[in-house]
Amino acid sequence: MSLDGYIAAPDDDLSFLEAVHQEGQDYGYTDFISQVDTVIMGRKTYDWVMAQVPQFPHFNKVSYIVTRHPRPSIGNTHFYTGDIEELVTRLKSQHNSKHIFVDGGAEIVNLLLAKGLIDELYISVIPVLLGAGVHLFEPERYKNQLLRLLGAQAYDKGLVQLRYTIQKQKA
Repeated sequence: MSLDGYIAAPDDDLSFLEAVHQEGQDYGYTDFISQVDTVIMGRKTYDWVMAQVPQFPHFNKVSYIVTRHPRPSIGNTHFYTGDIEELVTRLKSQHNSKHIFVDGGAEIVNLLLAKGLIDELYISVIPVLLGAGVHLFEPERYKNQLLRLLGAQAYDKGLVQLRYTIQKQKA
């Protein structure tokens, strides 16, 4: 996200990500994704990714693309039209040690965060101020969510990765 909290500029423009592009640098993504078993992604994010690459990058993971329009599965990639909260709850209960990666978009992240279904946040902050666009966090969905910093890593191009665990709220 940008330093001011946007994951896309107006018109879903992601060109600001180029500010930290560095040949051969994946910012720990290869190590991270090797620990993931399941990917959840919104349909708009999926469509954007597929417009950039010839093959879905998570084809070797069980993936759920959250959509309102049914489509047939493509290998391990399933187009899910049901309740996202139910899906995540089922995945967590069936596979207690499973690592689920929610790879956008903001609507899904915010819904799962508000429902207490996200355990950790990995946030890469790009050193740019966009001023407008799509916010990663929608504060009206939750209040006073406490986080605990697990780690931070700064890179040469100014990108900073932050890793937080979600502090469970007392009932």
